[in-house]
Amino acid sequence: MRPALILATVTGLVLGVTTASADPADQVRQRDFSAAAAEFGVPESVLLGVSYLESKWDTNAGTPSTSAGYGPMHLTDVRTANPGGTHHDDGTEDPRGDDSRPPLAPQPGPPVEPVPQLLTVDQASALTGAPTADLRSNAKQNIRGGAALLAKYQKGIGVTSDNPADWYGAVARYGGAGDTGAAATFADEVFATINTGADRVTDDGQHVRLAATPVQPNTGLLDRLGLRKSTSDDTECPRSLACEWIPAPYEEYVNDKGKLTYGNHDKGNRPETQEIEYIVIHDTEGRWDGVLNMVRDPKYVSWQYTLRSADGHVAQHVKHKDVAWQAGNWYINSKSIGLEHEGFAALGTWYTEAMYRSSAKLVRYLAAKYRIPLDRAHIIGHDNVPGTIPDTVKGMHWDPGPYWDWAHYFDLLGAPLRPMGNLGLVTIKPDFDKNKPVFVGCVKPGEPCTPRGSTSVILHSQPDANSPLLKDPGLRPDGSPGTMQISDHSSRVETGQQFAVAEVRGDWTAIWYLGQKGWFHNPRKAPAAIGSGGLVVTPKKGKATVPVYGRAYPEAAAYPSNIPVQDVIPLQYTFSAGERYSVGQALTSEYYWANTFDSSNHAVVRGKTKYVQVQFGHRIMFVKAEDVDVKPSFSR
Repeated sequence: MRPALILATVTGLVLGVTTASADPADQVRQRDFSAAAAEFGVPESVLLGVSYLESKWDTNAGTPSTSAGYGPMHLTDVRTANPGGTHHDDGTEDPRGDDSRPPLAPQPGPPVEPVPQLLTVDQASALTGAPTADLRSNAKQNIRGGAALLAKYQKGIGVTSDNPADWYGAVARYGGAGDTGAAATFADEVFATINTGADRVTDDGQHVRLAATPVQPNTGLLDRLGLRKSTSDDTECPRSLACEWIPAPYEEYVNDKGKLTYGNHDKGNRPETQEIEYIVIHDTEGRWDGVLNMVRDPKYVSWQYTLRSADGHVAQHVKHKDVAWQAGNWYINSKSIGLEHEGFAALGTWYTEAMYRSSAKLVRYLAAKYRIPLDRAHIIGHDNVPGTIPDTVKGMHWDPGPYWDWAHYFDLLGAPLRPMGNLGLVTIKPDFDKNKPVFVGCVKPGEPCTPRGSTSVILHSQPDANSPLLKDPGLRPDGSPGTMQISDHSSRVETGQQFAVAEVRGDWTAIWYLGQKGWFHNPRKAPAAIGSGGLVVTPKKGKATVPVYGRAYPEAAAYPSNIPVQDVIPLQYTFSAGERYSVGQALTSEYYWANTFDSSNHAVVRGKTKYVQVQFGHRIMFVKAEDVDVKPSFSR
């Protein structure tokens, strides 16, 4: 052997490294999973599967999830994570949104004490010896902590095995559920992932792979966890999803003015009386237990379902036939089902894969049951719900926020966002992981948010990144341009939304948005939108402008004498000749009269006026069919 080679070999042995066999820089996370699995005796596929369901192996820049979980293994520390506040505490929205009744005031509940499921970082620290700060911020230590917890749970079950199938009980325990149904739902999804495999590059550039491993889990181990038995008898959920019935109260009470009233939803008979047209995606702006306390309060707000972040568990509160007070617009409320996801839009926290998957299962079921199209004209965020009249526009809520991954969500729904060719429309679809707008105010006013993947695309007044943002007279009545404040969507579009193309200049595309041309950077090599087609509306010939509405209410002549007429009031926006907006759906005019506790007095008022739903800005809005022409998007 040559002297130089001998020296290199000896040096390598002394230093404990061999350059030839060193892992590539993007394989560190994979090696950390292997090492932690070996150290604590956990099957590597199980460790990878659990981590994927919690974080998709991401670090999320050391920030907590919507349920206070940190790192790839989602170790929880609610003391360090922001505990949140009341339900959507940014805004003045009346969740009922019915002008015929007094507005509802928020009813914040008492503080909720942290539960053990939100403090797993302490257990991991005791098992590994690693400080809690390291377990939150260091991916390697975080993975070690998750492996140690799985090993502890397995030991508690009393099974010694290196067969992944025998770790079903430990995986079910890891999700943190208190009942057998929720625990099984989480474990089943983990083992489904193990069976199908996964392969992706994480948010910090690590390539991690879980090879498809056929496993038939030993589900009987669930009985050893000592969890309470769950039942879904009263719920409306798909069989593949464990749901819990936690009813919202429909009851009378005396309000602070001494008058008898009721809450917190209205009885109905949908879809016989009204079609269910929308599914509204919310985030809770509060932790699980506190939010459940809120929906049990008859004096305030309600929604149909709540989804838990850590394991995707689902609770139902209001039946489909009834109308929940959830979206701040009575027309939308009366024709929608609301899903609240444990999370915080303003804090920039991330949503777990477990919750995305449960939500997608539930929405697929609802969409099939009520024939709701799986598109962004019908599956909308709370931030897409319009204000009812000019005075309510500014106070409307804006959850689930710019960090909800709509493209991934529609992949899970089985309705991926795909190009259709350049037919006059674009569907917004940036690369979620690489698209990181610099928002401010997530935690403190004016302070930059932690950079992270987003579905939002920012619009400018000119094809220039240094030009001002667009103006929204509803959100900013003073006429100033939009800002990068996290809650300011004056000049912001979201993934899946469709807009009519107004102009193209090089790498910049302009769309029609709130009566303006909104420009966004859309280079071919890194597009922020894909070509699409469909229908658009334009003002009828001879009309210089067309009113835009926040609800599709009937004309005055449609109301019987015993039901007060609801005014049809246009919003403060302008739809002018020459502009084009994409069509979501055609709608009949309806108003649901339901402001008495006795549901026998409720009635649906239907008018002759027809409306067309359009993607007018960040929010959907409505125009009267008599005011517009509907035509193919490729026509001129």
